[in-house]
Amino acid sequence: MSEATEPLLALLDLEPLEVNIYRGQNRDLGTGRVFGGQVFAQALVAARRTVEEREAHSVHGYFILPGDLAAPIVYFVDRLRDGKSFTTRRVTAIQHGQAIFNLSASFHVEEPGPEHQTDMPTVPDPESLPRELDLIREMADRIPEPLRSVLTQDRPIDFRPVDPMLPFASAPPREARRYVWFRALGALPADQMVHHAVLAYASDYGLITTALLPHGLSYRSPGLQMASLDHALWLHRPFRVDDWLLYVMDSPVAAGARGFARGSVYTRSGTLVASVTQEGLLRLRP
Repeated sequence: MSEATEPLLALLDLEPLEVNIYRGQNRDLGTGRVFGGQVFAQALVAARRTVEEREAHSVHGYFILPGDLAAPIVYFVDRLRDGKSFTTRRVTAIQHGQAIFNLSASFHVEEPGPEHQTDMPTVPDPESLPRELDLIREMADRIPEPLRSVLTQDRPIDFRPVDPMLPFASAPPREARRYVWFRALGALPADQMVHHAVLAYASDYGLITTALLPHGLSYRSPGLQMASLDHALWLHRPFRVDDWLLYVMDSPVAAGARGFARGSVYTRSGTLVASVTQEGLLRLRP
């Protein structure tokens, strides 16, 4: 396991406080609030801790309030149903006595059935692309001093965009579509829950920013207020997130100060393993 990955796994290793109650810590990614993918992944881990021998197939979360980086998050799990084939859990994330996030998750026994999928698009191999972190470090002199050390810090996940979208860099409007290869650094445990949690964490990274591309904006554009409103993840097949995965993202619509984006996650061999959707606030202020 890579030293860069250990902090992420520690972040996802929730502390049990009581039956159905867990506590998680935070990691600063330079946004001034808790990263949405972190609370989404931690809530999924809390739900999975109360389930035996079934893996998640459908996970839906709503962001209610911005998370405070200075305070731990407490997760309360409601065991809604334990059926013969499906298990349902609801998780509420609490800070300072208020709900900041809630999640519904469904878990399913493994069983066979009809299979089909859309094909993976043809893109350059990840080895031919630079790391996004290296591109950001090359423009470190353009990053405001308070954010420089945070945005250029080592990452537990290696992201390699096919057509980079960088902070503090202007770009002409283009199609609302992105392709990003990613994988966790170092070998991870075989437990599929770990791979689900890391994918849940990574699936929030850059998804809603796809809705900015037709407008020539970046997520650090002056006057732009962005926030995730909801996030959904469907897990179709087993996978390993320490192998290369291709995240195919597009945004079919933005309207009413909200943007909508969706994503498909493929293994390197072209197997579709997960689907994602998200709506986010896109508010422009003078």
